[in-house]
Amino acid sequence: MLIFPAIDLKSSQCVRLFKGDMNQATIFNNNPAAQAKEFEDLGFKFLHVIDLDGAISGTSVNENSVKEILKNIKIPIQLGGGIRSIETIAKWLELGVNRIILGTIAAKNPELVKEACRKFPEKIVIGIDAKDGFVATEGWVNSSEIFVIELAKRYANCGAAAIIYTDIERDGTLSGADIDGTRILAQNLKIPVIASGGISNLEDILKIKALEKNGVVGAIVGRALYDKKILAQDLVNLI
Repeated sequence: MLIFPAIDLKSSQCVRLFKGDMNQATIFNNNPAAQAKEFEDLGFKFLHVIDLDGAISGTSVNENSVKEILKNIKIPIQLGGGIRSIETIAKWLELGVNRIILGTIAAKNPELVKEACRKFPEKIVIGIDAKDGFVATEGWVNSSEIFVIELAKRYANCGAAAIIYTDIERDGTLSGADIDGTRILAQNLKIPVIASGGISNLEDILKIKALEKNGVVGAIVGRALYDKKILAQDLVNLI
């Protein structure tokens, strides 16, 4: 199972939000590139990076921070936040990003996402952020009327590399991962699922790892790692 340490970018800083609220951001590092290098040095094999400002504005805002991360590490990264055109996807892949996460655009423009999957095989990850069972968009600011499983099934055969499932109400809260929701989603799909949101301790990680038989291939860890509720070495040992 892959463990993705998370770097969320807000105003060129590495932060964690509480329940996706941009007004409740805790700064963990003023140098995201240094934080990325620290994760690499600890032994992680993949990095999860989100441009939070970009997710809300609809265009890349923390571009320079992402470029600095790419310069400082050799491990692959998956990047999301404000990426809503084929041209922007191509640009980031050319710059060295390994996989692109499409969230808001997946709910609003499925044809574009399917085109991206065709043009860039195994390079597109669908980000599905859930609030009360419905898909949230624009950096979790707005809610849609689309059920999580409904959206996921739209991309069942398009060639996406994975689906990231995040329960917003748990994200940044250390309240525990949505094990049941993750399992149900994975059981209804053939696309690999990555769990995200609320992971609080090593027990959560082991519960997610037990879902590998259902198609869950990874977990994204944020606040628990920064707050040392989970030790990095324990996570690396599971990779």
